[in-house]
Amino acid sequence: MRYPIVLYPDDKLTVKAKEVTLITDEIVRLLDDMYETMTAHDGIGIAAPQIGKNLQLAVVEIDEETGLFELINPEIIEKKGTDIDVEGCLSIPNKFGTVKRADEVTVRYFDREGEEIEVTAYGYLARAFQHEIDHLNGELFIDKMLEEIAPEDLDSYMEGKLND
Repeated sequence: MRYPIVLYPDDKLTVKAKEVTLITDEIVRLLDDMYETMTAHDGIGIAAPQIGKNLQLAVVEIDEETGLFELINPEIIEKKGTDIDVEGCLSIPNKFGTVKRADEVTVRYFDREGEEIEVTAYGYLARAFQHEIDHLNGELFIDKMLEEIAPEDLDSYMEGKLND
């Protein structure tokens, strides 16, 4: 089932999400629905508050090669390095800006089977994890934005970054 995206400035986006205490069939269905919602909106990540659910759940898939990550109660346990890059958000359409984040993160979470997993991510995947975990803590990328990039300038900004 596809959910509507909760849009900024809805207060649901700025509240710390509640921990999942039991992985039920409903939680598993919600993960599936989050994935369907994310892909329908051409996203690479989505957190439960973005569909109006106050739960520590997030889904990230930056590409098929890296695969799908379903994060239940995720926490960043280690950060290394820094990187500044452009971000956007399904909940804040047509707004883009640069955000400083760790270039490498280790995240601990539970999967849909209840297995505890630790994964170390780099670059774009690390950024996506941090962005979605921020959502679960009631934080938005615009709160950390260093410089806004107008939608019409996004392509030229990205081309310039590729040439660096």
